Amino acid sequence: MSRVAPLAQNKYFILVLLFAGWIVSYLDRMVVSVALADIGKDLHLSEASLGVVISSFFAGYALFQIPGGWLADKYGSKKIMIIGIATWSLFTIFTGFAWSLTSLLLIRFFFGVGESGFPAASSKAIAEYFPKEERAKAQSFMLSSNAFGAGLAPLFAAPMMLWLGWRNMFFVIGCIGFIFVVLYWIFLKKPTMQGMQVEKHTVKKLSMKDLLRTPTMWKLVIAWFGLDVVLWGFASWLPSYLLKVRHLDLLHAGFVASLPFLAGGIAMIAGGWVVDKYFVGKEKYFAIVVEVLGALFLYLMFKTASLELAVIFQILSAFFLYVGFACIWSLPLKVLPTEIMGSAAGMINFGGQVAGFISPMVMGFLISAFNGSYNAAFYFLIFSAIISVIACFTLDDAHKSLHSKATDTLVS
Repeated sequence: MSRVAPLAQNKYFILVLLFAGWIVSYLDRMVVSVALADIGKDLHLSEASLGVVISSFFAGYALFQIPGGWLADKYGSKKIMIIGIATWSLFTIFTGFAWSLTSLLLIRFFFGVGESGFPAASSKAIAEYFPKEERAKAQSFMLSSNAFGAGLAPLFAAPMMLWLGWRNMFFVIGCIGFIFVVLYWIFLKKPTMQGMQVEKHTVKKLSMKDLLRTPTMWKLVIAWFGLDVVLWGFASWLPSYLLKVRHLDLLHAGFVASLPFLAGGIAMIAGGWVVDKYFVGKEKYFAIVVEVLGALFLYLMFKTASLELAVIFQILSAFFLYVGFACIWSLPLKVLPTEIMGSAAGMINFGGQVAGFISPMVMGFLISAFNGSYNAAFYFLIFSAIISVIACFTLDDAHKSLHSKATDTLVS
């Protein structure tokens, strides 16, 4: 136990632990996309029904984002993260027992409730362990796990499904989560960072009511909503698209589906560094450019007849979209005090999880409505990217509004 205390106060070790926890959360939630075809076959479900199954997770996840952030501010990040990991791991195991559409909907809903407090609590932990000038890079590294987790899920799930079947795959992945319950319990301690005391004296305190009244917060919610519609739609339906439209087998589809998200993980780390170094105060312009490029390459991906070009375009699309991810999430960490970070992260992520609820379901209905064609579904994603771009265009005045509420010395 003598080695625990130094590690528990080492911010970089804590960052790696948070990153690993996010990887597990994404494995748990994303492997269902790889298993969709087999689940649909075993339970006799249509694409529209499978889209609703994916969206049921986001219903629970979105509804409890803001309460989860508030609880993290009130009771601390450690408790909320541990409860979250234990709950979502349990419902991952329950997914393997699903016997009908109704059971799947209920299990995935409560799975989402279990995960709902983790994003806000982990962002609060970043604010607790890192000073403001280091938070954007730390947050980008932690959230790069979103892309890496989405990329690893098909690599992990496809061979395991062939070996064990989809039900046993969920049992194994759920058990992994309980290992992290133990690790978080042992190593997450109250940080002794000097910067936190300094911050309390230099920043005016914001309440949850202040956040709800601040235009910037709602514009960030909309910007994140539009971008996350694209990211979740892409992640949820790409494996099925590769199987049914590009006619790849399961192993090859799993490998190809992982490539965009592995590129996206690298993009997030690079994006956080580039934003901090070259675009301080100009984050919105950077976000606009990369989101437009991401939407363009998404269009080229489904329009090309060449499989090789489609793979290249999907990688480029994910790369630029995930840079936009890093850019949008760098803003609240730069302009908000630590004590309200959980609530702010929960509010912004609420927009993203509403997107996660809508996107797979709408795409499923569009695919069914157009007799298996994915074109209309991908146009829907491009339209959502445009919504995010428009929200980013409006951020200037709102950013100044938030700036005046927090402190005269914050980045404008």
